[in-house]
Amino acid sequence: MSNLKIAVVCSSNQNRSMEAHSFLSKKGYRVRSFGTGNQVKLPGPAPDKPNIYDFNTTYDEMYRDLMRKDPELYTQNGILHMLDRNRRIKPKPERFQACPDRFEVVVTCEERVYDQVIEDLENRQKGENLPVHIINIDIQDNHEEATIGAFIICDLVTILLDSEDMDDDIDEVLQEFESRAGRPILHTLIFY
Repeated sequence: MSNLKIAVVCSSNQNRSMEAHSFLSKKGYRVRSFGTGNQVKLPGPAPDKPNIYDFNTTYDEMYRDLMRKDPELYTQNGILHMLDRNRRIKPKPERFQACPDRFEVVVTCEERVYDQVIEDLENRQKGENLPVHIINIDIQDNHEEATIGAFIICDLVTILLDSEDMDDDIDEVLQEFESRAGRPILHTLIFY
């Protein structure tokens, strides 16, 4: 479909980024997904008792751990279904900060993650000085919003690809897209 390299980033590389990763992959895009957190956090039995994992823990290991802890709870809240989807896409969550690969477009799912991606890219050793567009679309971290967010992100990526000169047209495209999507969009261009 396109040689455009796309990254989708949320905090834990579990829900929003993985839903968009799955959707964009099915559409034929070259996409990877990441988290920016120090640890992977999944809802637990209470808001103050999340399940916390290292980024090296596989989705399969998380799935089995939650099945052992409380299969009914984690089936009911959709976490097991989400992990099952994730393990069909890739083995484990990945941290954006640990990935040396280059992307033309990085889409983040919340402003805090957007700031973390910008900070990371600005602190990297300068390489070929190639442009990367970091775009933020706020998406709430629940299953329904993740699905809606995946459609919005795919719509935006499709519009960007249809542009004759993405670098030149992006401000206009994003302004138009922001009013159509009804969500605020943040955008930063970094060379690295």
